[in-house]
Amino acid sequence: MKRRKITLIGGGSLQWTPKILVDFMLTDELKGYQICLHDIDEEALSLMHRLGKKIIREAKGNFHLIGTTSLGEALRDADYVILSISTGGLDTMRYDLEIPLKYGIYQSVGDTVGPGGLSRALRNIPVVVGIAKKMEHLCPDAWLLNYTNPMSTLCRAINKTTRIKTVGLCHELLLVLRTLKKIFKVEKDSEIQVKTAGINHFSWILELKVKNKEGFPLLKEYIEREEEKLKKQVDSLDWQSLDPFKDNNILKFELFKMFGCLPAEGDRHVAEFFPHFLTEKTSAGRKYGIKLTTIEDRLRVMERARKEIQSIIEEKQSIKLEYSGEKACDIISAIANGKDSIFMMNLPNRGQIANLPSEVIVETPALANANGVHPVSVGELPPGILGLTLKHITNQEMIVEAALTGNKGLALQALVNDSLVKNWEDAAKMLDELLQANADYLPQFRL
Repeated sequence: MKRRKITLIGGGSLQWTPKILVDFMLTDELKGYQICLHDIDEEALSLMHRLGKKIIREAKGNFHLIGTTSLGEALRDADYVILSISTGGLDTMRYDLEIPLKYGIYQSVGDTVGPGGLSRALRNIPVVVGIAKKMEHLCPDAWLLNYTNPMSTLCRAINKTTRIKTVGLCHELLLVLRTLKKIFKVEKDSEIQVKTAGINHFSWILELKVKNKEGFPLLKEYIEREEEKLKKQVDSLDWQSLDPFKDNNILKFELFKMFGCLPAEGDRHVAEFFPHFLTEKTSAGRKYGIKLTTIEDRLRVMERARKEIQSIIEEKQSIKLEYSGEKACDIISAIANGKDSIFMMNLPNRGQIANLPSEVIVETPALANANGVHPVSVGELPPGILGLTLKHITNQEMIVEAALTGNKGLALQALVNDSLVKNWEDAAKMLDELLQANADYLPQFRL
């Protein structure tokens, strides 16, 4: 009998592949599957293939692992495709951050909104659409599970141009739930229940229960009690050695006091959706405990991960066979085995958020089972959050169209409409610089 097949595009990823491979080993319902790693970077692919073999041996997993640089071979007859790529890698992301910085624009992440989010989308959309179109020929019934950013624009572009069943996945809510567990001193995941809705990296916890009690009054009490201490801790941080990926929650709590709902992602992501928090007046976010993530920060993280993986392969370090909390394997298992399960997913809006436009990509709970995935209705976004969200959705629609058609005018309109862009004249110059820097990856613009 033919093995069922799961393909990881971007299988050389130091961030995603190790934990997804371990999750496979811990998911009994997927035993017997073929796992195919694909990457255009042969060295990274070889490293992950050796790690994968090691993980399978350690876990005594019944999986068949292969690696290939051929996209056609990777996609052929796949049942599920997990996507985690970055077109041009950190070399191009450097442009996304450093060119806007010349114009006084601070970006704490630079992969979803802001000039960096626009630039990254223009590079990534043609590539991921090309992958999805190839899937239509080689594995038309497969599911595409996307971890690549910018999540909303990529998923929207795929849905507009292909018939591939696409789900966008993000772990930001998982990290916020871990924070809430610490705040409320609860052990079990089931002791905290949330209703969450929005768009990727700008979703909101609309309702919160802690041990079946209303959670927002409890959170308000916590903030009132601890806020001054938290702010003093931020003021005393060593900014030179501070980990930029650490979430200090100051901005999240400020927004909760304003809107009565809690952002469901880290502060460094949510800050970029507003014009107020990454400015000279806030010392580029320091007032809120946010440190800008540089390319050097990312390179250090990658190098640590590479050394750790090499150490595991050389048996100088043991493998931690622990479930990561990422949901790709659980969703695949639910679809493959008909087990009803609810997860946060990025899907086209088909009424799950009643006051947002149809078909735009929204992040809400969805049910996965043998019949596929089915969004769960969460009602409406509150007015203040709705107004902010609609602006970004409008931008996403323009960015998708610009990326698909090479319409520079639409790209510029999206840029001047972005919350981080404050100077009309600089926007056109900045766009020209970003397009020229990325020219090798932007054939649609005929630069």
